Amino acid sequence: MSLIPSFLGNQRGSIFDPFSLDVWDPFKDFSSLSTRFPQETSAFVSTRIDWRETPEAHVFKADLPGLKKEEVKVEIEDNSVLQISGERNIEKEDKNDTWHRVERSSGKFSRRFKLPENVKLEQIKASMENGVLTVTVPKVEVKKADVKAVEISG
Repeated sequence: MSLIPSFLGNQRGSIFDPFSLDVWDPFKDFSSLSTRFPQETSAFVSTRIDWRETPEAHVFKADLPGLKKEEVKVEIEDNSVLQISGERNIEKEDKNDTWHRVERSSGKFSRRFKLPENVKLEQIKASMENGVLTVTVPKVEVKKADVKAVEISG
C-alpha cells in the first residue's frame, strides 16, 4: 500500500521506505507545463522583472533581450498600476532550413505592479540599454519631523 495518494501521480513506492527507488518527485510535472501552454504565454512566463526600492525611487529592471524600445510599452493604469508589456515576434522560417532546437520564446508578454501611494507619477522615466528595460518611479519626499533636544532640569 502506498502512503502517497494516487492523485499525486500513481506512485507505488513509499516516501518513508529508505530502500524504495520509486520516490515521488513533487517537481517532475513542472517540466511538462511549457508544453501545456500555448507558445504565446511562454514569453509572459519567462519575462523576469526585479523591483528595488531606494530612498528616492522604485526601480524596475526587466530583461528583454532582442527587443527594441519600440516593441515595449510602459503604461500607468488607474494612477496606481505600472504595466510593462510587449511582443516578441517569431522568426520567419525558411523552408530550406532544418531546425534542431527552438528555445527562444515569442509572443506577447505583460507584467503589472501595484504602485504604492508615495510615488510621483508625472516623473516616471524609462530607458532601454543592452536589452534591459529600466523604469524609475520617483517617490514623494517625506519631510522628517524636526527633532529638538530638550534640556532636562533638575
